[in-house]
Amino acid sequence: MRCRLVQERNTRGWTQKQVAEMLGVSEVYIRKIEKGHRNPGRETMLKFEKLYSTRDRVLFPELFQVSIDTKSIKKIPKEVS
Repeated sequence: MRCRLVQERNTRGWTQKQVAEMLGVSEVYIRKIEKGHRNPGRETMLKFEKLYSTRDRVLFPELFQVSIDTKSIKKIPKEVS
């Protein structure tokens, strides 16, 4: 669940339906985004950012995390230089 996103909506006393209407998307889509079952597109992220006056990186922190998977990185042979 995207706690900060839900917190911002609840702080303002808005329902998912109201947010959906303000953003021009469906209520089901808002529900799925808040639960983390769907990721918003860049345009929708910007709409949330403007609506809540909060950076997208704060609202959707997991989408901006960088992870380096060193286990799947293969060693480069020395001959390839």
